[in-house]
Amino acid sequence: MYPRTFDYLAPSTLPEALQLLSADSEAKILTGGMSLVPMLKLRLMAPKTIIDLGRISGLDGIEERDADVALGPLVRHADTATDPSIRMHAQALGEAAALTGDVQVRNWGTTCGSMAHADPSADQPAGALACGATLVAASVNGTREIAAADFFLDAFTSALEPDEVLIALRVPKVGKGEASAYEKVGRRGGRSDFAIAGAAVWLRMEAGLIADARVAITGVGLKPFLADVTAASLIGTDGSGAALSDAAERGLDDVVAMEDIFGSRSYRSHLARLCIRKAAERAIAGTASE
Repeated sequence: MYPRTFDYLAPSTLPEALQLLSADSEAKILTGGMSLVPMLKLRLMAPKTIIDLGRISGLDGIEERDADVALGPLVRHADTATDPSIRMHAQALGEAAALTGDVQVRNWGTTCGSMAHADPSADQPAGALACGATLVAASVNGTREIAAADFFLDAFTSALEPDEVLIALRVPKVGKGEASAYEKVGRRGGRSDFAIAGAAVWLRMEAGLIADARVAITGVGLKPFLADVTAASLIGTDGSGAALSDAAERGLDDVVAMEDIFGSRSYRSHLARLCIRKAAERAIAGTASE
């Protein structure tokens, strides 16, 4: 099926793109197109205008700064997966990017595009949540920062306003004893497909105990989310197998899990618990290797 007719605009600067978007709040932003183009072809959406950011220079960089690592809106999944700064400071995000789609998707799709699309089974939103990321949105009225914990509102629904463009993803640098990891189970048994369940875990070890933790889940509910009860159950433990199993059993009981041809509610929850434990084990191992 072919998409409906639309106007294609390719601004050369970000201010120009924001002006175009302010003039038509129903326009859609194109970065990689790995989510937008299929939806256009299936006619799940039919905007009158597409605004392509691809010709704007300077939006595809990953910058390590004093307190964080900042990713521009045109940073590809493949770049997120292989960048040394991401490997050092946001391992869970990098691992999630490496498991996003196939080679073509990773070479064309963008990390910020994945955030804005807010697919409930996408990988990288979980990494952003666990790593405590901040997302920066811009409009003609200026910029605002949105914590990842407040960004994902519902299935395919984010906190972005219709006239806003996501212009950066900022991930805090890791400190002493901190590390993260991501684990998933894909729909067709592989690891480079949409997640039936996935978990990203960030934690900080002090004196042999887990002093702080964040646990993010994807593929289970109607949006990626922080499993706060699970994280709280990790804190204060020694990270042993028994402690991780106990924590993984908590915090998902009140989650309204999805159910479809890929998995029942109970199956998804079971896989999520397995992913939590495995991601936590690897994150703990990451702190020991510093």
